Amino acid sequence: MTREGELAQARLVYDRLFAACRREVRGRDATIRLLVVALLADGHVLLEHDPGSGKTTLAKVLGHAIASGPAGAPPAFRRVQFTPDLLPSDITGTTVLDPATGESRFHRGPIFTHVLLADEINRAGAKVQAALLEGMAERQVTIDGCSYALDRPFFVVATQNPLDQVGTYALSRAQLDRFLFKIEMTPLDRAGELEVLDQHDAAPGAEAVAGDATVDPAAIEGARRIVRDGVSVSRLVHECLVDIAGALRSDPRIRQGISTRAIVDAIPALQTWAMIHGRDFVTQGDVKALLVPLFVHRLEACVGLQSAERAVRDCASHVLERYIRRTLVSA
Repeated sequence: MTREGELAQARLVYDRLFAACRREVRGRDATIRLLVVALLADGHVLLEHDPGSGKTTLAKVLGHAIASGPAGAPPAFRRVQFTPDLLPSDITGTTVLDPATGESRFHRGPIFTHVLLADEINRAGAKVQAALLEGMAERQVTIDGCSYALDRPFFVVATQNPLDQVGTYALSRAQLDRFLFKIEMTPLDRAGELEVLDQHDAAPGAEAVAGDATVDPAAIEGARRIVRDGVSVSRLVHECLVDIAGALRSDPRIRQGISTRAIVDAIPALQTWAMIHGRDFVTQGDVKALLVPLFVHRLEACVGLQSAERAVRDCASHVLERYIRRTLVSA
């Protein structure tokens, strides 16, 4: 099959996931697009907005759009409500003694799934965050000295409420750095809220929709391979990312810039973004489009900085302009 045909297959996977989410969640096309791009780029997403904005519903619909495995396999979607008294074993699972045989048996926790919704992630303590971090970073969990591989794909959608900070724990920089995107959902406009109300009584639930809109996990893994091998990333794009990282680290408004991991993680996201826009190569325009969700949450701003997003755009603007001019000259 030609490269164009393979990329068309990957685009079909994206289209099916996007359509399944959009059927249930209206007025959030930009958020859905980033969410599905992160899934196909093998990343994780942190969703932030006020209560009642559709964060949980969106994650649930995406999870139900992925087909479950054979009988006895874990479900494709699981939700964990994070609370201060949550224990690591409540997520990862635990070893239990089988009284019939006298042998220990590992009982899998909710992290063994394809889409894990970590609802109000900042309400759990450091031990729980560390347990989740291993799963996000290594795609495995360790219980009683034994490591257990997680199912593929494994995708974490975490939510947090920026308003109510009572009883919350700030996520560590290491934890934030494991999220490919942080998406700050903006309030719906008048037309969007009317669309939500118009569909409220007539629309079926997410579980009903999933019956005719499921995507096989193997298809998602296949789309990832196609995008990784079929979408080229030029040396100029690499240099552009490195120079943006350098500009952020040297900006006086920013106390700590982005890590090397951040620009490495950006590559599959940019490849996927190029694929859904019909290209087999990444451009500096793709970098500009994903700047904010890729990098803002990985920064530590100085006291008094009102907008980290503005700082990112300022630092990146002159770098992007320079590389766009070089691309035009070389063309």
